[in-house]
Amino acid sequence: MKQILDLHIHSKYSRACSRDLELPNIAQACHIRGIDIVATGDFTHPGWFEHMKDFLVEDTEGIYKLKKQDTTSNFQLPQTKFIIGTEIASIKKHKDQTRRIHLCIFAPNLEVAEKFNNRLSEMGFNLKSDGRPILGLTSKQILEIMLETDERMVMIPAHAWTPWFGILGSKGGYDSLDEAFEELTPYVRAIETGLSSDPLMNWRCSWLDTITLVSNSDAHSTAKLGREANVIEFDSEKDITYTEIMRIIGEGDRKNFLYTIEFYPEEGKYHWDGHRDCKFSCSPEETVKYKGICPVCKKHLVIGVESRVHELSDRNIEQAREVGAQKMIAYKSLVPLPEIIADAFECGVQTKRVRDIYDNIIKQLGSEFHVLIDVHLSEIEKASSKQIAQAVERVRGGKIFVKPGFDGEFGVVKVFEQGERRTGMKQAGLDFD
Repeated sequence: MKQILDLHIHSKYSRACSRDLELPNIAQACHIRGIDIVATGDFTHPGWFEHMKDFLVEDTEGIYKLKKQDTTSNFQLPQTKFIIGTEIASIKKHKDQTRRIHLCIFAPNLEVAEKFNNRLSEMGFNLKSDGRPILGLTSKQILEIMLETDERMVMIPAHAWTPWFGILGSKGGYDSLDEAFEELTPYVRAIETGLSSDPLMNWRCSWLDTITLVSNSDAHSTAKLGREANVIEFDSEKDITYTEIMRIIGEGDRKNFLYTIEFYPEEGKYHWDGHRDCKFSCSPEETVKYKGICPVCKKHLVIGVESRVHELSDRNIEQAREVGAQKMIAYKSLVPLPEIIADAFECGVQTKRVRDIYDNIIKQLGSEFHVLIDVHLSEIEKASSKQIAQAVERVRGGKIFVKPGFDGEFGVVKVFEQGERRTGMKQAGLDFD
């Protein structure tokens, strides 16, 4: 049975995160989006950990579901399942450079997570200040503590290429996993591609060929859940366990790991090089021409993901594509359905019009991922409009228009070209004008 997993999110206890990020709300949003299994996020925070213990009960080994809080109610709980996972920040000088790294870590159950939390507290770390705590330890030292706590714990470096907090980022990262983890490198079996890179970009680095690439949302609100995800096939429901998920990821099992769901990387906010304050961005080729200096303020440009991948790569794009087709886990690039609807109507994603049309499509056709990936275009047209069906077809075929993001500024992805006429905007039962 096919399951969609989002393994990196946050709670209301993380900085710059929505107050609606509580487990029942997360489960409901995942149900609408089509996410079957989601990380709890933030399990090191004492307040969130208590919330987890109050709301979750183990279903299969290491996989949790919501408890029914009101036994007198007929309300059907969302079927979303949870895996115990969080993100932490490592900030520590290592090998003559201050490293700033974000790391996703996973525990096989609540008991192990609590044991890990207690270990960090005994070491004097303040876990109450943020759902994503800052630890004055190297990534390797954190991995050592995890393995000492329980060898079943798993570390996956988060958004690996992001300039400021990626394990391979241009600002405070490393040039390889071996440089970061040394003799413990074999315990790191996967990295998260992040919003600003996709698998094709990563395939340019042959030294990542044995590393599994995972994709997750890093959601700071329920609206962002599932903007990237992983699609895994299990033999049966009883096989959906923590151990099996980590085996599939760790081995890069192409039989069970079907594909990842990707942002178009240009939409990520660190794809190109540039300066946000100067409103200047450029491609890696132009950066070479400018010698890495912003032509506006004459300071060093923030080097984005595409340039960093190019710097560390040993394959060109065509070579990477060939390797990927032969032996790598596949991927599909999608645009979220609200963005598609907003583009079709040339209006904001947060408008009532977009919400109403979105809700109507979901009500008629099922979850968002089901609509974007599986539903026949004629059914989408019947439930919405010809233009929206056309837009979904273009997204599925990669026929989109992008303005790359840079230096913390999200890129812009458009399905329709500027000035392209929108047609077919009326549908029975809905007034789209």
